[in-house]
Amino acid sequence: MRKTLRAEVAPAARTACAGAPIAPSVPRHMCRSAPLESNEELLQVGIGTAGWSLPRSVADAFPRAGTHLQRYGEVLNCTEINSSFYRSHSAEVYARWASQTPRGFRFAVKIPRAITHEGRLRAARVPLQRFIAEASGLADKLAVLLVQLPPWLAFEQRPAHRFFGLLSEMFRGAVMCEPRHGSWFEPAAERLLVATQVGRVAADPARWPTAAVPGGWLGPVGEGTGAVVYHRWHGSPRTYWSKYDDGWLRARAAELHRWPAGADRWCIFDNTASGAAASNALGLRAIAESARQAISRS
Repeated sequence: MRKTLRAEVAPAARTACAGAPIAPSVPRHMCRSAPLESNEELLQVGIGTAGWSLPRSVADAFPRAGTHLQRYGEVLNCTEINSSFYRSHSAEVYARWASQTPRGFRFAVKIPRAITHEGRLRAARVPLQRFIAEASGLADKLAVLLVQLPPWLAFEQRPAHRFFGLLSEMFRGAVMCEPRHGSWFEPAAERLLVATQVGRVAADPARWPTAAVPGGWLGPVGEGTGAVVYHRWHGSPRTYWSKYDDGWLRARAAELHRWPAGADRWCIFDNTASGAAASNALGLRAIAESARQAISRS
């Protein structure tokens, strides 16, 4: 991370990379990451939680006035909407959420389980159209669509290729997949994700060794530049409950530092059941800010 984080995207392409589909003339890889606005943001990463709950234990770290989302958005710069997995929200609801966050704030939205679990990625055109139309209420703050697959869903070339190809036609932002069956970590699945420009989430705890590191689409030359590098940290050893300690956070910050400047790094804490997610996000943010200040002084 020796350079500033700045994707090589023309202004027109940046505008087109909102949640709504864009003209085919804009190459999809140009929509994979949004540029930062200042050279001072050398160590800028997207740090947030699944949802925007503010536990009482960390409430003082956020402004007192406003809705939970307004307060959250003044401190953390992204969030992952998981409620969309269970139920639909109108475009107006998404637009209201977007209006409560500052400029530059970004949302990832989880694709409904009716598509990923019940539908097994098949017959997805109509439900995908409906979902994307709703989520597009976020406008240019819609940055990522998250496809989390069930642990029992094995990789099948034909339906996977059809699904991700269809999603590519409908949405030109970043698409991230969190597979949880071992067959998705084999070479055939990796080739498909690269071909369809779908990133593979780095998850903790990792069900498979390679699940711990980002994979799939990692940009035009495969080293992260021009792509979203997305981490989902669910809590370990007790999934959704355990809090990560400072040593673990510092190790992850060091790993983030090794990605090239043009990689759009996201870190989402999903250990929300005990309220640990917000605390961990604040901790990682403090480590990143400390590192940024040290570099700016050097």
